[in-house]
This record gives sequence, C-alpha cells and structure tokens, in this order.
Amino acid sequence: MSDNNDYLRTSSDPSFRLRADVLALMLKGAGYAAAFCLVLVFGIWALYGIGNLLPDESRETEDPTPFSFNLTVKDTELV
Repeated sequence: MSDNNDYLRTSSDPSFRLRADVLALMLKGAGYAAAFCLVLVFGIWALYGIGNLLPDESRETEDPTPFSFNLTVKDTELV
C-alpha cells in the first residue's frame, strides 16, 4: 500500500520528511495568520469608509451624555 500523502517523495529519509511536514505546517499557520490580519484590516477600512459617509455635522456635535462621568465618581466629605 502506497503512502498517498507523500507529495514530496520523502519516504526514504525520515528526517527530511519531518522537516518537510513541519515546514508545511508553519506555512499553513502563516497563511491563517495572514488571512486573519487581512480580515482585520478590511474591517477597519470598512468602518473608516462608513465614517467618511457620515455628514460633517455629526462630527461636530456635543457629547450626548456630557455628565456621565459624574455618575461613577462620588464626593465624600468628612464631617
């Protein structure tokens, strides 16, 4: 029975086979990492594009909750 996964014909040298398999797995992982980074870049680019479609007035408006930071900070006085 032949080895159907031996694309590099490395069955005669087990050390070379191990190195070839490790290299293939590292390249596969690098491909997954590149795809993930590209998805992030395109997502940020899409948000930037959507932000540019908004009217200029939306960038100049006041904060809708200007005093929300006061809700978390309590002043205490010693009597």
